[in-house]
Amino acid sequence: METKKIEIPVMADLFAKGEKPEYLFWVGCAGAFDDRYKKVTRAFAKILTHLNISYAVLGKEESCTGDPARRAGNEMLYQMQALQNIAILNGYEVKKIITICPHCFNIFKNEYTDLGGNYEVINYIQFLDKYIENGSIKIDSSMLGNARITYHDPCYLGRGNDIYAEPRSILKKLTSDFVELERNKSFSFCCGAGGAQMFKEAEPGKKEVFIERTEEVLRSEAKIVATACPFCMTMLTDGLKYKNSEDVKNLDIAELIVQALDL
Repeated sequence: METKKIEIPVMADLFAKGEKPEYLFWVGCAGAFDDRYKKVTRAFAKILTHLNISYAVLGKEESCTGDPARRAGNEMLYQMQALQNIAILNGYEVKKIITICPHCFNIFKNEYTDLGGNYEVINYIQFLDKYIENGSIKIDSSMLGNARITYHDPCYLGRGNDIYAEPRSILKKLTSDFVELERNKSFSFCCGAGGAQMFKEAEPGKKEVFIERTEEVLRSEAKIVATACPFCMTMLTDGLKYKNSEDVKNLDIAELIVQALDL
């Protein structure tokens, strides 16, 4: 299929012309640098363009939110990052932020407020569900062949921010064969990468967390495991490779919607 090129508006360029977009699309470190998650960034940008949403990205001005630093215990580095970001966001008079990373979403929504960063923060899953429900996004489930799909709850979306209904609402419109994992919603099982665990060696134990979760995915007999977090995507993709089960696809919900829309 031919790749359709889209233009991504940059905040500085729009601001120089006196334009202020409604939303800042916060790409995040994984969305900018990780080759796999760049595909999710492109998918969501395609949907924003398809919907004719007024948005922009910071581009080279975007930096890490400081979430990994705070989780790892480096509070000074976190505050330096956060205050720098708040200065840039306030300089552009940003009011609404859309994130594709639950960790960025959580820290903007729940922790930046302590440092004066007050914004309306929207996770992209909530955003997508809203536009599906109001009919702006019309999903053709036949594009996915009604494959069996399961969903892994990211900790920072689910237990952290109580976002359980929206991803399931979307997935049940994408297939008639949606199945839950053994541990789901508030009882879900971590992928093993949160809390800065992504950046350190595994601790002693009988089995790594991501292997345990991958085995649950395989027992569901799903053909697709849907994720909504860059850390979860990395860990489950690695788990499927480790278990020689790469016939099971790990796709982000935004990627599934792009397939259903044939964008």
